[in-house]
Amino acid sequence: MPFDLRLMYVTDDRITEDQTFFEILEQALAGGATLVQLREKTLNTHDFYQRALSCKQACDAYNVPLIINDRADIALAVGAQGLHIGQQDLPYGVARKLLGDQALIGLSVSTLQQAKEAQQLGVDYVGVSPLFATQTKIQDLDPPLGLDGLAQIRKLYTGPIVVIGGVNTQNAAQAMAHGADGIAVVSAISGATDPKKATNELLKQL
Repeated sequence: MPFDLRLMYVTDDRITEDQTFFEILEQALAGGATLVQLREKTLNTHDFYQRALSCKQACDAYNVPLIINDRADIALAVGAQGLHIGQQDLPYGVARKLLGDQALIGLSVSTLQQAKEAQQLGVDYVGVSPLFATQTKIQDLDPPLGLDGLAQIRKLYTGPIVVIGGVNTQNAAQAMAHGADGIAVVSAISGATDPKKATNELLKQL
């Protein structure tokens, strides 16, 4: 199936209360998010699975694909449409064998060398991060790439690029102009007073 990578809402694992978590997800979907990535770094496997099931149901209601961060087993268990992996996660080749040719599989890159390797691997898209400074992750070891860094990666990598890290309504259009095919956001939606409106405003910049 074709995937629209313009606006990926990455769920905020700092939100531990289920009702709030799913209210924000629902508003992001209603506001026009084209893809949802479920990222959970603290839940145990049982709770991650239960949350993923509920996310899949919500996404299906809007015909929006769900991808799972890191956990191929969870993606398979709930029938998610894809997987996003980091440099230290399951190798791309193994993930592809597990999930099959129809799955959307993205890989995080933060350097030119990693972008070159992603090109050789043939991943479906790269998640370039961090583009700008961000407070979402507790620890970001890599300095922000900035628009110039994004432009350099664009020259090396011919596939779709999704940028994440400090992206908001003020800089989303700039990111697209410098080579991004889509943006991934956490707090720009989850931290907004009106997540639906925030999602829609982001979409207008793309």
